[in-house]
Amino acid sequence: MEIQQNGSIALPPEYAGLSFEKVWAMFQETDRRFQETDRKFQETDKKFKENQKMMSDLGRKFGKIIEHMFIPNLKEKFNALGYEFEKSSPNVLIESREHKLYAEVDVLLENGGCALAVEVKTQANIDDVREHVRRMEKLRRYFDLHGDRRDLYGAVAAAIFPGNVLDFALRQGFYVVRQSGDNVSVEEPKGRPKAW
Repeated sequence: MEIQQNGSIALPPEYAGLSFEKVWAMFQETDRRFQETDRKFQETDKKFKENQKMMSDLGRKFGKIIEHMFIPNLKEKFNALGYEFEKSSPNVLIESREHKLYAEVDVLLENGGCALAVEVKTQANIDDVREHVRRMEKLRRYFDLHGDRRDLYGAVAAAIFPGNVLDFALRQGFYVVRQSGDNVSVEEPKGRPKAW
């Protein structure tokens, strides 16, 4: 671009023939394309959110199916290990606003001498096991606050249990409950199960 002696600007040769109308038309076309792109982005974002919700709903439903695979057999499986549980309660909510204690237990097995909290997952991972350790600590505190001195044990149940996760759960003192063909099997931790 050059400034000529009369003060006007000389455009480079590649811009020869451009007029205000042509430049304005190019700006309008660019604006139209941006609006079209924005509209497509919003449609894509909406579809993504719909798919995300659908996957979340599907995950919850699959999780419920997994829970129903394990829950009916748990009491019998642990009673075969000598526990003599009298009660099996699904989806137990533990809450104490005063002490800021909140926990949800997928299945709580109980008798007069002890309770066993089972966390049920589709596929267990290390973080699930760590979270269950924290849940067990909250439950112990909740029990103590209510004068409940029963021993408290834990188990992690999953349809898919990678080997490293299984070993980690057992080292934490948890029972491991897993699907084995058409049966549910319970693996005991090395030594004694941990009592919280």
